[in-house]
Amino acid sequence: MMRASRETGHHSPFDTPTAAMIVVDARGRVTGWSPGASSLYGADTRDVLDRPVSEVLRDVRTRADTLQGFEAPGAPASGGARTETRTVRRPDGSLAETVLRIFPVEQGQGRPAWVVMAVASDRYEERMTDQSMLSRLFTQAPVGLSVYGPDTRLKWVNEAVQEAMGWHASEWFGRPHSVLYPHGKILSPPGYHDMDEVLNEVLSSGEPVLDVHWRGPTPAASEYYQVYSCSYFRLQDEAGHPLGICEAAVDVTDRYEARTRLALLSRASGIGTTLDARQTAEELAGLVVPEFADSVRIEVAESVLGGEEAPSSASGAPAGLRLMTERTRSYSDSTNSDVLLGVIGTRSTTAHQRLLALPLLLGSTTLGTVTLLRQPPRAPFTEEDRALAEELTSRTAVCLDNARRYIREHTTALKLQRDLLPRALPQSSGIEVADRYIPAAGPLGVGGDWYDVIPLSGARVGLVVGDVVGHGVDAAATMGRLRTSVRALAALDLPPDELLARLDDLVGQTRVGVHRTSGDEGTDRALGATCLYAVYDPTSRTCAMASAGHLPPVAAGRGAGARQAEALDLPIGPPLGIGGLPFESVEFEFAEGTVLALFTDGIVKARSRDVDEGVADLCDALDASTASLQKACDDVASLYAQGSTDDDAALMLVRVHAFPEDSMAVWHVASDPAEVAGARTLVRGKLEEWGLDDAAFVSELAVSELVTNAIRYGRPPVTLRLLRDVDRTLICEVSDGGHTSPHLRHAGSEDEGGRGLFLVAQLTTMWGTRYGRRGKTIWAEIGLGQEVPLELFLEP
Repeated sequence: MMRASRETGHHSPFDTPTAAMIVVDARGRVTGWSPGASSLYGADTRDVLDRPVSEVLRDVRTRADTLQGFEAPGAPASGGARTETRTVRRPDGSLAETVLRIFPVEQGQGRPAWVVMAVASDRYEERMTDQSMLSRLFTQAPVGLSVYGPDTRLKWVNEAVQEAMGWHASEWFGRPHSVLYPHGKILSPPGYHDMDEVLNEVLSSGEPVLDVHWRGPTPAASEYYQVYSCSYFRLQDEAGHPLGICEAAVDVTDRYEARTRLALLSRASGIGTTLDARQTAEELAGLVVPEFADSVRIEVAESVLGGEEAPSSASGAPAGLRLMTERTRSYSDSTNSDVLLGVIGTRSTTAHQRLLALPLLLGSTTLGTVTLLRQPPRAPFTEEDRALAEELTSRTAVCLDNARRYIREHTTALKLQRDLLPRALPQSSGIEVADRYIPAAGPLGVGGDWYDVIPLSGARVGLVVGDVVGHGVDAAATMGRLRTSVRALAALDLPPDELLARLDDLVGQTRVGVHRTSGDEGTDRALGATCLYAVYDPTSRTCAMASAGHLPPVAAGRGAGARQAEALDLPIGPPLGIGGLPFESVEFEFAEGTVLALFTDGIVKARSRDVDEGVADLCDALDASTASLQKACDDVASLYAQGSTDDDAALMLVRVHAFPEDSMAVWHVASDPAEVAGARTLVRGKLEEWGLDDAAFVSELAVSELVTNAIRYGRPPVTLRLLRDVDRTLICEVSDGGHTSPHLRHAGSEDEGGRGLFLVAQLTTMWGTRYGRRGKTIWAEIGLGQEVPLELFLEP
């Protein structure tokens, strides 16, 4: 029984099924010849047995007839195994270049012998190269290689893994991945929870899994996290039976950091989606925590938040900072939480810092500060991190400056609009009014919505609501221009359709006559504006109205016992400035206490509902709360808050009242100058009934003059009406069928007439003429309790 040296182990290049094996006894003769030897040297066993080995393996190049180390018969085997090269001529004449490995062995009773293992030289070189490469792969490869058995437990690792892990492999053989790396986490691809799951899948399916990004601490660098790209493939024998799984891991921390920085920079476009400074700060904080820093604190100068220019600061920190946001990563699960994604920092030995305090710098102006903090196990900030943070803060500073400019423009536009809108709507005996103006939220800001109440003659009142296209200072200024134009036209006592027609002409003329500078492609914002104008007469409880592209009002309680609010059936004409189509005026009669809602489309229009749905909601709100106009305004404004805030909104609620019958007197006067005295008598008697004797003198004088002019210059029928408006004003009106307007003139010192209208103008609060389809009305308002200037009646 021969006992071979340990050198015939699995790592020998001669340990292959095709290697030749030759046994030589103590006499130096061949006693064993394997099939591999026959194949290698081309000689059968019967031809070589018992022949001297020096003849069988004679080297034809050196013509050596002995093999070094084979001693004479009976000599003991000496020395260890050795290797020789030998070129042997085969029986067919060809040469066999071979490498021999000679092992001393012992036969029975201590007799020496040798075992010769022979392989072809080229096969020997190939095997030795493979062995060398495998050895270098184990000791020199920078890639971590690990082999897990069929039970997914560690069986072998190369030196790169041992160095990275900081432990000797033999201490960890037989342990699963979850025990070897308990604090790691798979970053990508999604769908895997842990590496054991990956190993089991590769083992069962045989399909490799490539580029699994894993992050966690290692025993050799437990202070910081590292990121590895791992690939897995199954090892199997020639029959396809699984032998285990090989893992190849490459440290890609630096590359992963760089890619994450680029991704953060790409997502920086999400900063500044609104023109709100606080929202901009929140967007920056949401971007950097937790992916870039563990906590962030963002402060902005008070001057920026007020829309003012931030003063340059030599120290870099402006005075008066306000905290916008402060965000900190949760540390409840610092190893497995999803918040631990992204930049980890390099493990360089250069000086790093954990705190970055950067100014929000715009040119030489500091708008605020950003403070970033990292805590272990995350690595400190590197120079690359600082560069990225400076880029993010620079973009944020631009967005904050845009917000500052918007705040300034929004504040200016809002102040302009507040100044242009009526500060207090006039109240009269014929109406009660409540109003709301709601600016648009967000970047659109102030728009061109407006409303107004205009006192008219005869206790009537003009109601206006309009909407200018666009937002900002230009829209507010255009609104002011249109509001002034409507007031000027309303002073002419025009019916609604005619007033809108003249306003439309004004807008059209402005558009044609507007001068544009080179490169200015803008259009007049008044073009396409909408407007609704209504005139309510409390003496007849009628309201005439017309619309230029504006939504009709909603009325609640129109008839006796009516409660349900509804939109009025009003024809809607074209918006202002379009021209070509007439406006139609419609007259409605309202019951006492009817509530009218005049509004802009911002009240009823939203992304989530159409205009009809919004009008229906408005009607429901009015039905529920018309007892109090202020409450109704609040309820309707809440509807606006539930809808879109992209447009500003204006709302005016008007409760109409009938003029008291006991405060009104009407007489028909015959077209005879002799009737003037009777008219004075009627007025005097009514004033005595009302207890207004102090106003009798001026009233009789005004009535005398107005009736005389109507009889002399007008046409029948002549009507005299006297109105007492809430004990504040006395209104005298004389109507006739003519359209000739009286003129105020100064009479000469020797003229006998021509002083009547002059005296009326001097003694009354105001006077004027309005025209209707059936004639004209001259009216005069007399302030109750006013003193009469006697100097008007003295001779010059």
